[in-house]
Amino acid sequence: MTIWRLLPFTCPPAPENMAIDEAVFLHCRSKASPPTLRFYGWQSPAVSVGYFQDIHKDIDLEACRRLSVNVVRRPTGGKAVFHDGDFTYALVALDHDHGFPPDILGTYRLISRCLFRGLAELGIEADMAVEGRTREDIPAKASCFALPSKYEILVKGRKLCGSAQVRSQGTFLQHGSLLVDFDPFRTYELMIPHDQDRDDQIARLQQSVTSLCDHLDPPPTMAEICRVMKKGFETILGIQLVEDHLTKEEADLKTLLLEQKYQNEEWTLKGKGTPSRSF
Repeated sequence: MTIWRLLPFTCPPAPENMAIDEAVFLHCRSKASPPTLRFYGWQSPAVSVGYFQDIHKDIDLEACRRLSVNVVRRPTGGKAVFHDGDFTYALVALDHDHGFPPDILGTYRLISRCLFRGLAELGIEADMAVEGRTREDIPAKASCFALPSKYEILVKGRKLCGSAQVRSQGTFLQHGSLLVDFDPFRTYELMIPHDQDRDDQIARLQQSVTSLCDHLDPPPTMAEICRVMKKGFETILGIQLVEDHLTKEEADLKTLLLEQKYQNEEWTLKGKGTPSRSF
């Protein structure tokens, strides 16, 4: 059985989370690191925005400052995610590794199957979105969770997990956020524009988004979620995940990325690079 690396659950600051994921991605792309699955949380509340997202258009930066919510730009695409107690994963692998096709949708679908398997262990019966909704139909358009897209994970028609991806030179990095709880009021407050009735927007978010707390009482611990998700990836991909840590080279690159990008306000506000696509 093929062994992949598992980086066990930790809760670093938002910039460090993104620097770790990109460092692993770049080293895997150069064949210096193995396929890697990482589980993590966030040291404090944060908003992560997509690689090409317009922060000034979509995020209320004044509200973020007032509420002590950090803002970080992801290396993956997509829309904003408010992280506050959610379970986050990052998977880095090569095209064709254990059935991964060389396209975004196919990869996205296979990873969703892994997540389904883990959720089933918790007693959650999830569905896969067949088609996404148009952006005109949704509230709080800046939020990733307001827009279910093709192959996203739904429970009773409401979005439970949002994901985004970047691909380069036959290697992909996929981020995903599984909601343990969901605060539609805070999500609304941090996202702009507020161009519709506040109560209506919040009510529509509540109708569109769900969390583990809505279906499990008591909700699972992070340790339980890590256990079932590990089993889900191992079962569907036919791999063995073995806990390990960053190599020295990855740790050094993480430090460099922190200095050059993720702790750099200009990078966070503007971003730059080659387009990626997410769903």
